[in-house]
Amino acid sequence: MQLALYETRGAEPHTRIACVDRPTPAPGAGEVLLELLAAPINPSDVLTITGQYGALPPLPAVGGNEGVGRVAALGEGVTGVAIGDWALLPVGGGTWASHIVVKAAALMRVPAGGDPLQMAMLTVNPPTASLLLSEFVALNAGDWVLQNAANSGVGEYVIQLAKARGLHTVSVVRRADAVAPLEALGGDVVLVDGPDLAARVAEATGKAKIRLALDAVGGTATDRLAQTVAIGGTVVNYGAMSGEACKVAPGSFVFRNVTLRGFWLAFWFREASPAQQQALFGDLAQRIARGELATRVHATFPLSRVQEAVALAAAGGRQGKVLLTPG
Repeated sequence: MQLALYETRGAEPHTRIACVDRPTPAPGAGEVLLELLAAPINPSDVLTITGQYGALPPLPAVGGNEGVGRVAALGEGVTGVAIGDWALLPVGGGTWASHIVVKAAALMRVPAGGDPLQMAMLTVNPPTASLLLSEFVALNAGDWVLQNAANSGVGEYVIQLAKARGLHTVSVVRRADAVAPLEALGGDVVLVDGPDLAARVAEATGKAKIRLALDAVGGTATDRLAQTVAIGGTVVNYGAMSGEACKVAPGSFVFRNVTLRGFWLAFWFREASPAQQQALFGDLAQRIARGELATRVHATFPLSRVQEAVALAAAGGRQGKVLLTPG
């Protein structure tokens, strides 16, 4: 088997990880062996290698936090699972590996036969998008949602899920060439960020009362959202693509009564019951299998070229996600 392994953390993450060969494990009693179909490289994966993420596994560690695999072997006593079934790889379990052993009782199967690249991206970004739309503000059909970093994986899922729920979206990006793809995806209003964002959003939406804004950029971009939402609105931060802490002017807090919240999917995993997790992932998996929910793929690399893949994923200007495949 192959593993994408790193033994140190720091800058230039692609130089710290390498593909190594190890003996392929055999599943024990009550376990199954999954062979990799695909696994994405998310910003959190890069930050984990650089040492800047909120949770860091002990070293040495295998990269990756999500993906999809196919059941290749069954351990003794395993029932209700068949060779060839598709299942999600364990969250945070080091998914950049050609083979992974998983307890059969914890297996989360997904529909087989669809696009493995899209299914590989199910565990992190789609539930993040879904929960951002449901856990902070009670929204009704016809309401507007504002988001920045809208051309990210989460941003694209937000547009699609919002439309499915009858919501309208204002999607803010940092590059003019990102506007057209999001409009084609179904974004109602797509704007390039700037100091006059609030005025342009008001004009484009007919001064709609926007009660929820989603921030993945941080820095001064957070306050531009706070200035744009309605008085008493909520801004939810779930990322810091700018590399800066969220900055919100006192006037936004004091005179506009804006609330700033944070969201980390790991906390939801810790608190949600197995039934809640199964309900959310079951719905999202079916949408992905039917082709109703997808995000763009920029490139795929075999595990043997993980250094190139990580370098590309860490660079800006991509038009979609970078994924690893068995080769």
